Amino acid sequence: MVFRGLAWLVGITLSGCVNVAHTEHLIAEDWRYATDPHGSKVILSGPLVENGQVGIEFFRVPRVDKKNNSWVELIYDLPNGSLADVKAISLTYKSDKPLIIKLSQKDYGGQGDKSYAHYQIKLPQTGIVISKTVSLESFSRPGWTPMWSSDKGVIKENINALYFVPDLTDKQGGAARLFIKTLTLL
Repeated sequence: MVFRGLAWLVGITLSGCVNVAHTEHLIAEDWRYATDPHGSKVILSGPLVENGQVGIEFFRVPRVDKKNNSWVELIYDLPNGSLADVKAISLTYKSDKPLIIKLSQKDYGGQGDKSYAHYQIKLPQTGIVISKTVSLESFSRPGWTPMWSSDKGVIKENINALYFVPDLTDKQGGAARLFIKTLTLL
């Protein structure tokens, strides 16, 4: 009788562990943030990744002048170093501003043509946690892409990070809060 009760208790305890083990947690080493040197900043109430989830607040200053743009970014460095086998991105998030996901592709960045006109997609702002799945085919280059920037398309092997950027304007700057619960590459 005692053995049967102990076996039942162990079974319940182990089943609880299995549920915890299957929870998708974001790994702190894969996440970072960046801001311009003109006064934009990040406000954190604790670590960037806490309890397997990202929480961050941005304050972006208005653009300084024609040569000095302001910016704020939450960056996910891809553990595999590319999106080679990925067809879609699934994100569970909450953001008080529309959220832009940029594919950091070396062809358009500092190692490429320096236009920074990466492929991107805009997700809606939301006051509650929601999930969205977007195919890589639905990403496009921004309207401000310079005419001289040659469009090479999305080259998944050349993408090493995802940038999550609240849609704050150059002219006005502003503040934004972002929470990411899960990120899955499909």
